[in-house]
Amino acid sequence: MNVLEVLKERGFLDNQTHERELEDHLAKESRHCYIGFDPTADSLHVGHLVPIMSLAHMQLNGHIPIALVGGGTGRIGDPSGKNEMRQMMTLETIEQNVQGIKKQLSGFIDFEAGKAILANNADWLASLEYIPFLRDIGRHFSINKMIKAESYRQRIESEVGLSFIEFNYMLLQAVDFLTLCDRHNCMLQMGGSDQWGNILAGVELIRKTRQKTVFGITYKLITKSDGSKMGKTAGNAVWLDPEKTSPYEYYQFWMNTDDRDVERFLSLFTFLPMPEIRQVNNLVDAELNQVKNILAFESTCLAHGREAALNAKASASAVFGNCTISEKILPSSSIPRKDESRNAVELPTTYVTPSEFSTGIPAYELFLRTGLTKSGGEARRLINQGGAYLNGERVAAFDLLVDSNHLENGQVILRAGKKRFHRIQIEI
Repeated sequence: MNVLEVLKERGFLDNQTHERELEDHLAKESRHCYIGFDPTADSLHVGHLVPIMSLAHMQLNGHIPIALVGGGTGRIGDPSGKNEMRQMMTLETIEQNVQGIKKQLSGFIDFEAGKAILANNADWLASLEYIPFLRDIGRHFSINKMIKAESYRQRIESEVGLSFIEFNYMLLQAVDFLTLCDRHNCMLQMGGSDQWGNILAGVELIRKTRQKTVFGITYKLITKSDGSKMGKTAGNAVWLDPEKTSPYEYYQFWMNTDDRDVERFLSLFTFLPMPEIRQVNNLVDAELNQVKNILAFESTCLAHGREAALNAKASASAVFGNCTISEKILPSSSIPRKDESRNAVELPTTYVTPSEFSTGIPAYELFLRTGLTKSGGEARRLINQGGAYLNGERVAAFDLLVDSNHLENGQVILRAGKKRFHRIQIEI
């Protein structure tokens, strides 16, 4: 099975150019391919996993991925999918973001011994001269054609409009493709479906200036079955940076996957074999919960490493109870099938002093202090409505004094609603 068949089978592909020619191109030998990543933050998030995983699949199938970080284009901002102009960032912020992204990509892709390339388009875009750029690049672009691109058309028709600086973005992305084609014989650009117009611009520029046929692939923009955007939970992004989203929180994001999305997410966000993944389609209840544990474990291993995934699993077991995984379910997974003796180090924890615990702390204050609620009033409402739990028991009164009598195994576990947990421990 070639890499295009792999990507198609797993649900990545949305659109592509020159389908037959691209298959022939990838079948002959090891080829370079690239995807660009905007340095709009110092961390990527779960919404970036489709392009990251596609690069990893390219590498696993013998090709050489190029991860292009937009240190140059980040100074302008891509208008694709945006209803307003991006905030301009300082060069220092962009460079900081670039370094953070490079570190995270290394967890998914092997950059050793020339197996992959990390590139920064500031290396060639920052030194462009305007007149030569207009003469050599700009003359190949039709304004009439550009404004028909979806990313431009929507902004032009909006009240915000499209700035001149953003209008140049398509040309700069085309220069990226041209440069990588010249330097590495890279003939394939990939990206999200919102990048289709920008990718076609690069394909056309190379055809006109180098008389070469190059290729483009776009991937589906992933949403959950409930229609919400992939990578968001409780209104916040699920980051790959463990300082922004802890491995335990990351693990729980995948554990909370909608039942309807489990098989699809296993296909997209793990490397488990498809014949095994198809077999989970009809599983329900306890068996489906085992599958979610495997999805969470495999995804956390990729983003944070096996040790962090084991700690996150142990923390989840401490809160929800251990889940023994059947040997028959997704047998290729490396998840421990039985409970391991390991401390729940990743569970969000707040420490209180022995003196506070000896006199007791009102329950509503603990829920506020741990961030499970945003205010004392919200904490009281949560408790009064029966949504607050202490060691698995519903909190009966908002002013219940939580003290040393409530300790179990040296800790107290708070729960808000069904899925939000926090641990209280005595400060030593």
